[in-house]
Amino acid sequence: MERIKFSIQLLLLVFLSSIFSNFKIIKLGSCNGINLNDSCISIERKALLTFKQGLVDPSGRLSSWVGFDCCRWEGVRCDAKTSHVVKLKLRKPLAQNPVDDGAIGGEINPSLLGLKHLRFLDLSMNNFGGNPIPDFIGSLENLRYLNLSADNFGGTIPPSFGNLSRLLYLDLNSCFGELSSQNDLLWLSGLYSLKQLNLGSVGLNLASNYWLQTINLLPSLSNLYLPGCGLSNLPPSLSFVNLTSLSVLDLSNNGFNSSLPNWLFNFTSLSYLDLSSNNLHGGIPDEFAILTSLQYIDLSANYYIGGRLSRSLGNLCNLQELWLSSNNITGELTEFIDGLYSCTNASLESMDLGYNEFGGFLPSSLGSLNSLKKLRLWDNSFTGSIPESIGNLTSLEELYLAKNQMNGMIPKSLGHLSALSALDLSENPWHSVVTEAHMFNLTSLRELFVSSTSPTNTLVFDVSSEWIPPFKLNYLFLKSCQLGPSFPEWLRNQNELNSIKLHDTQISDAVPDWFLKLDLQVDELDLSYNQLSGRVPNTFAFQDGALVDLNFNRFEGPLPLFSSNLSTLYLRSNLFSGTIPRNLGSMFPNLANYDVSQNFLHGGIPLSIREMKGLTSLSASDNDLSGEIPLVWDDKLNLFNIDLSNNRLSGEIPSSMGSLGSLLFLLLGNNSLSGKIPSSLQNCTIMDTLDLGQNRFSGKLPLWIGERMSTLLILRLRSNSFTGHIPEQLCGLSSLHILDLAENNLTGSIPSCLGNLSGMTTDILAARYEGQLSVVAKGREFLYQSTLYLVNSIDLSSNKLSGEMPEELTGLSRLGTLNLSMNRLTGTIPAEIGILRRLETLDLSRNQLSGPIPPSMASLTALNHLNLSYNNLSGRIPTSNQFLTLDDASIYENNAGLCGLPLTTKCPGDEETSRPRSAGGESEENDDDEEEGGRFEAMWFYGSVGLGFIVGFWVVCGTLATKQSWRHTYLQFIDGMKDRLVLLIALNAARLRRGSILERRM
Repeated sequence: MERIKFSIQLLLLVFLSSIFSNFKIIKLGSCNGINLNDSCISIERKALLTFKQGLVDPSGRLSSWVGFDCCRWEGVRCDAKTSHVVKLKLRKPLAQNPVDDGAIGGEINPSLLGLKHLRFLDLSMNNFGGNPIPDFIGSLENLRYLNLSADNFGGTIPPSFGNLSRLLYLDLNSCFGELSSQNDLLWLSGLYSLKQLNLGSVGLNLASNYWLQTINLLPSLSNLYLPGCGLSNLPPSLSFVNLTSLSVLDLSNNGFNSSLPNWLFNFTSLSYLDLSSNNLHGGIPDEFAILTSLQYIDLSANYYIGGRLSRSLGNLCNLQELWLSSNNITGELTEFIDGLYSCTNASLESMDLGYNEFGGFLPSSLGSLNSLKKLRLWDNSFTGSIPESIGNLTSLEELYLAKNQMNGMIPKSLGHLSALSALDLSENPWHSVVTEAHMFNLTSLRELFVSSTSPTNTLVFDVSSEWIPPFKLNYLFLKSCQLGPSFPEWLRNQNELNSIKLHDTQISDAVPDWFLKLDLQVDELDLSYNQLSGRVPNTFAFQDGALVDLNFNRFEGPLPLFSSNLSTLYLRSNLFSGTIPRNLGSMFPNLANYDVSQNFLHGGIPLSIREMKGLTSLSASDNDLSGEIPLVWDDKLNLFNIDLSNNRLSGEIPSSMGSLGSLLFLLLGNNSLSGKIPSSLQNCTIMDTLDLGQNRFSGKLPLWIGERMSTLLILRLRSNSFTGHIPEQLCGLSSLHILDLAENNLTGSIPSCLGNLSGMTTDILAARYEGQLSVVAKGREFLYQSTLYLVNSIDLSSNKLSGEMPEELTGLSRLGTLNLSMNRLTGTIPAEIGILRRLETLDLSRNQLSGPIPPSMASLTALNHLNLSYNNLSGRIPTSNQFLTLDDASIYENNAGLCGLPLTTKCPGDEETSRPRSAGGESEENDDDEEEGGRFEAMWFYGSVGLGFIVGFWVVCGTLATKQSWRHTYLQFIDGMKDRLVLLIALNAARLRRGSILERRM
């Protein structure tokens, strides 16, 4: 009993002593600034409030920073035991009101140094207005995580960051508002605990020569992101590899100009590799097979990586994403795909090999990649058919095969791909028929792009009018295929379309009523290059900024009045009649591109065009428009194209057109415009094409055309009433490749400096758009469109030019047409004119040229139109090379001194016979001897053939007739061949019937 009482007293004593000790701790803690009632240390709360005062918080994200308990404030976290602030996360949320983006700004106060236990600091995605990164952050020695990415800082990375020896995670990706190139990495070696480093878009030019050696000193580093850092130098070797834990490496967009380095293949833990958007070259090494942990490879957009994909690369069985687009890789895919096929469980989900030089057939083993979701093979040179095995890729979501040479069949197994959402088979020369079976189970399909590049429309859609597709498309693109003649009925249930393109699909029908009842609001409607007829309904509705293209059909009636939110309306080459609506500008205030060319419109150009402030292109050519060009051009800052040619417009060119600083194409040809060219047009200094031909303009050619329009490619002023000399300033138009001043009243000599027009000497490396233009060549007028940039022509015909033909013109090596006819030129044809090897048309007729036809003209192998008539040329007409094809006497007529074929005038020394001498100069008697000898040789030839036939026939047939054993053997051979042939035909017929039955069952 005494023991029990003693024990109770002892327990009571212990309990009271614990209460007393806790009371002392509480009192002591209160003395040190800890208030358990508020769970926040007051010193740290004051530090946070001071920090807040320096910030600009337009969206009130820090409005919760009130009261005593700072551990409950937005973005603040405290340690559960000590109540010290250990985490400060003020990253801007991604979803914000676009007007108020929620970014914090201002200055970062050094009061944060009061948070001595801070381990996590995230201020990313804010806007500190170019202020430098605070140096004191390097004194937060307990930091484990620091994220200042996308914060719009200025200056450079503080060297004090090297003091953060406990840092595990550092993200400074895009932390500077502008690319700062004056950063080094000398501070980095102190961060020996670092596991993840992201310096994306931070200029590290100063570290270009030592960055790899510095990074190699971080033994714990697992994730390294250095994209867009301007490093430029990718060392070919590394003495030792210390980054044994590296699993993520991103060195994209650095401008490296080397092959893939060998040290790369020592990172055996690597799972993610991005070297895209550099200038790497050479092949893809087989050593990649060593990196068996790789899940992601991106070598895209290097452009110079070549070679082939080897089978060893297929050993990367863990590979999930492979991005190799925009390179120069060649060969077939068979070996690489077969290598992946050997994997027990291939993991590849995404493969982009687009924009390379791959060729050959797509391998059947492609169907073994069961995990594949994205397959992009566009812009290569693959041929043949899509393999039937494609139907095995049941996880496939995207298939892009555009811009290849696929000239085979599209398999019906494609219809098995129920997960497929995007299918692009456009721009291939398909020879295939597409039926319902090709699409019967494409339940997820949202984007369909199919077109053929075959000139004979070998891609046919044979779909029943009663078929109801299992999909709901958002984008439909069908081009250059046989979809018609009827408007496709299977579109009846496609009420979710955002974009419709049925371009050149051989539809010769009216737009059906049910199509209008779909109540679509599309951003693109392209029905161009068909034979659609009837009136265009005005009930179509469109999204803001939509494009409508109804070019090249047979629509009739007045111009359609669609909703006012269009940006582009193309109605070219139809049967529309009436006038352009007077209120066009108020109907379409947002219209940027308007084309009503090649219709039957009359009336004038409406003044309301002035309301179309954003107009960029206006085309109304080839109509019957009349009246004057309205004064509506002052505020069209982006207008680059005006084509009003081939109408009946009159009056003068408005001087306000000179305010069009963006104007590239001004085509006013074939109207009745008059007056002088307004000097204000010299403000259009980036003009490419100026066509004022076939009007009634007068005065002298402006000097400023050559002085101010230095980029001019085409100058066409033919068929006007211009007078005076050809200004030498035109020789300064170094890009000019079409000069047409024909049919004016120009006088003086042809400037020899026209030989300096280098635009007619330089080869064009790539196609360029120059609109369309009528050019006189080969004695006729041709309309050039897509190939206009290839035309090189000088036409100065039908003027009053005098003097000699400049020899300097022979230096225009790309010149295709030279027409100087119907002038008053004298002197001789330049002896070196044969240098113009690309000359197709040469017309020097109706001048006063003298002397012989230069022998060098026989070298003009491209020449197919020549006219030298009505001159004073003399001598023998050349008979060699190209002159053998130029045998029309009218080419040379009315040149009193010319002789020889094809003229009837004989040259001195020619014999007076009805037949000319042979090339060797032998007489007709020798020709008669040769003819007699020829008849004798023919007799011998036919006699030998007859004798040979008789001998051969009797050697074979006579032997079979006289030798019974030979005859039996021969007939047995014939019977055997017959039996084999019959058997082969029967087997093939059975195989075809079996295939037909299986196909019907499918």
